[in-house]
Amino acid sequence: MSVPLCLGLMALASWLYLLMGRGLFWLVRERDEVSPPPPACWPSVVAVVPARDEADMIARSVGSLLGQDYPGSFRVILVDDGSSDGTARAARLEAEARGAATRLDILAGAPLPSGWTGKIWAQHQGIAVAAEAKPDYLLLTDADIHHAPDNLRALVARAEQGGLAMTSLMALLCCGNRAERFLIPAFVFFFQMLYPFAWVADRSARTAAAAGGCMLVRRNALEAAGGIAAIRGEIIDDCALGRALKRQGPVWLGLTRRARSLRPYNSVADIGRMIARSAYAQLGYSPLLLAGTLLGMGLAYLAPPLLALLVEGWAAWLGAAAWAAMAVAFQPMLRFYRVSPLWGLALPAIGAAYGLFTLQSAWQVWRGRGGMWKGRFQAMAGRA
Repeated sequence: MSVPLCLGLMALASWLYLLMGRGLFWLVRERDEVSPPPPACWPSVVAVVPARDEADMIARSVGSLLGQDYPGSFRVILVDDGSSDGTARAARLEAEARGAATRLDILAGAPLPSGWTGKIWAQHQGIAVAAEAKPDYLLLTDADIHHAPDNLRALVARAEQGGLAMTSLMALLCCGNRAERFLIPAFVFFFQMLYPFAWVADRSARTAAAAGGCMLVRRNALEAAGGIAAIRGEIIDDCALGRALKRQGPVWLGLTRRARSLRPYNSVADIGRMIARSAYAQLGYSPLLLAGTLLGMGLAYLAPPLLALLVEGWAAWLGAAAWAAMAVAFQPMLRFYRVSPLWGLALPAIGAAYGLFTLQSAWQVWRGRGGMWKGRFQAMAGRA
């Protein structure tokens, strides 16, 4: 058997497996579009928002939380993690303008100790304050997330109906400019490929994950898991928390339009930095896994168009079939993000870009500059 024919068979086999063998992730069926019925009694919730230099977004984010149409007890704790841009003041002014200053507590974060990532340390401090009131749930959300008025109500209803230890939503990311349309739908597509949402919700499956922008956590489940300190050094903290909480009870993760990111990405380089922050951590900082991943991505994404365009015979047809399969698999995500279906044909180039970002991530860690966020290099803490 010739090398091109062998590559074509392997490439097509890989896409047939992805289409049929990973929980049908590509159909993007796990969404929060239909809300479960309301519970008989609405439980108490405290939102914990870590923020570091987010003055340009915090008013919209905290304002959306204070504007929740939630029938139960609900308050917000903002942990100002050493901001130098007036983040706390912007949040306070927004709360006062809404007449909701009594429902917002602003906590000045303590210096970051060794062995912790910045976000988890800020969350730890906020959770400690929230726990004094013993709320039923904690809403762990980021300072760049805007919540629709009914988001908390829908989250709690789903959690109560399913007895969930965690209910998490993949916030809708910005997808307005060309760089975002090129790379953002694929970011969510690849995340679902790694962590099929149907498997996350399956109580018998080992797969666990979460999306850190919006996580509703049952407080007693978090305490039973050892608290947020159990994942204090993790770079991919949301998935680590999902694993910890799935050991305590069922978890659920879905796509949403009720929570959306306010953070724009103005260029391919901006998105690349976001991906590189954690890509090598996903591989356990293993050079062997890095090499295998890059080879696998080359086979799955680059081999099909090269075979289809540069060779003849059965190898070309197999390459074209694999290329068509990946384009078809990408369509539901493209529809969800309301971008042109023609981007499906660009998935080989998108996959190549993600391979370069993964290599960039490894290079940054090797240089001791991995996990960069808000002036901190945190990847080495994730290896502890």
